Amino acid sequence: MSTKARAPHLDETSKAIIEQLQDDGRRSYAEIGKAVGLSEAAVRQRVQKLTETGVMQIVAVTDPLQLGFYRQAMVGLKVTGDTRVIADALAELPAVDYVVLTAGTFDIMVEVVCENDDDLISLLNNDIRTLPGVLSTETFVYLKLHKQLYNWGTR
Repeated sequence: MSTKARAPHLDETSKAIIEQLQDDGRRSYAEIGKAVGLSEAAVRQRVQKLTETGVMQIVAVTDPLQLGFYRQAMVGLKVTGDTRVIADALAELPAVDYVVLTAGTFDIMVEVVCENDDDLISLLNNDIRTLPGVLSTETFVYLKLHKQLYNWGTR
C-alpha cells in the first residue's frame, strides 16, 4: 500500500460494517443491516465497494498446522538495489504469505509457511538466498503462535 495514495474516507456506517465482518466474516447482510441501520441491499452495495476498492478482503483464515504446514517462520533480508523489485520476486513464491519493506536492521521481512524444516531449508537456499540482490537472511522460526487476531477494528 503506497503512502502516496490517499486513503478512502470511511463514514461511521462503513466502519461499523467492517467491524461486523471482522467479528464474523460469515455474518449475513441482513444481520449486518440490522446492526448498522441499513437495508440488506445497502449493506451488500457497501461491502462490494469496500472490496472492489481494496479497503478490505473477505477471506477464510486457516490454521496452518491443521492443513499440514508445520513450520512457519519470519525471514529478515538485507538486500542491495531496489527493495521493491526483490519484494515483488518474494511475493511470487508460493510459501511466502507476507512481504513488508522495513527500515532498520532488515530491508525486507517475509513470513513463510512450509510443510516441514526440509521445505524451509529448500525455500531459503534455493528460492530466497539465490535472488539477485539478497545479501543475507536471518530466519526466526515460530515455536508457537501465541496470538493472531484480525478483529482490531477500524479505530
